[in-house]
Amino acid sequence: MMSRALQLAELGRDTSTPNPSVGCVIVKGGRIIGEGWHAKAGEPHAEAAALAACAESPEGATAYVTLEPCVHVRPHRGPCAAALVRARVARVVAALEDPNPEVHGRGFAMLREAGVVAEVGLMGAQAEEAHLGFLHRMRTGRPWMRLKSAASLDGRTALANGESQWITGEAARRDVHILRRRSCAMLTGIGTVLRDDPQLTVRHVECSRQPRRVLIDSRLDIAPEAKILKGEPPIIFTVSEDASRRARLEALGAEIVTAPTDPSKPGKTNLAAIARALGERGFNEVTVETGARLNGSLLVAGVVDEIVLYLAPLLLGDTAQGLFAFPGLASLGQAPRARIVDVRAVGDDWRITARMRG
Repeated sequence: MMSRALQLAELGRDTSTPNPSVGCVIVKGGRIIGEGWHAKAGEPHAEAAALAACAESPEGATAYVTLEPCVHVRPHRGPCAAALVRARVARVVAALEDPNPEVHGRGFAMLREAGVVAEVGLMGAQAEEAHLGFLHRMRTGRPWMRLKSAASLDGRTALANGESQWITGEAARRDVHILRRRSCAMLTGIGTVLRDDPQLTVRHVECSRQPRRVLIDSRLDIAPEAKILKGEPPIIFTVSEDASRRARLEALGAEIVTAPTDPSKPGKTNLAAIARALGERGFNEVTVETGARLNGSLLVAGVVDEIVLYLAPLLLGDTAQGLFAFPGLASLGQAPRARIVDVRAVGDDWRITARMRG
């Protein structure tokens, strides 16, 4: 039953941001009598949707839910824990306690005070994956930062002259758009915009919610005709105080945010502060598509949680551009280390997913 609740949670994964994509199954007499999921912020939560869908009275039933029921009052909607109490369910089984300070154990307390049996921990590891971005933001104050890149077998992302389209095949490029679709925001740097002029939108798969586009542009060098300025306006983080450049971009709809300066790099933005700012905006997952310089800087800043690398079966040689640019290491012990969690073929290419070690 919890496995089914996790399947339901996946249905809202791409659209529920900034909320978690929760799933709920209500069981009575060994039968599912109602199920639901949280599809979108402002719409019913999973428990409310499941109760509304019940084919018979939920009194005495067990509710399986992937995250602790909420207790905070939202516009036009009451707490889910209270709704379960009113429905007279006998038992609630949750996969995880909600780390959101507005909930964090209070949902279970409300249920138990009303005489409802409340249990937590069933399939917790799977639920951690299902709610990865939301949980990370609640616990750390910043989004889950996923760095995506494509490279040759010898770890090169582009020829020396900058040519990089296309290193990987069509299947890998479509897979990238699936990653984009689940992201709350897409992040890139000005170097990539000036070189490649990307759109950073979801195009090759169906999508009901485009991710917000975010640009790090310390000097506001972006050109007015850049593709990233078309459509929904991007957020641009900068340390520039050039009033005319700011006004020009704001006239095009861009949101200009002054970021703190990196104390170790005068004239550059503080990447850790930008990551926190993205968390404050409610972004659960952010996918980064940029060049070696910003890739390396993000790693050094300690804000990269996951690397998704598409490897193509070709070689570009040692004059081609690399994946990460950061200061040279004196020993292997200084090297950033990751744990590979998934390797799979995507068309003629390979996708490697690795998570940074804490």
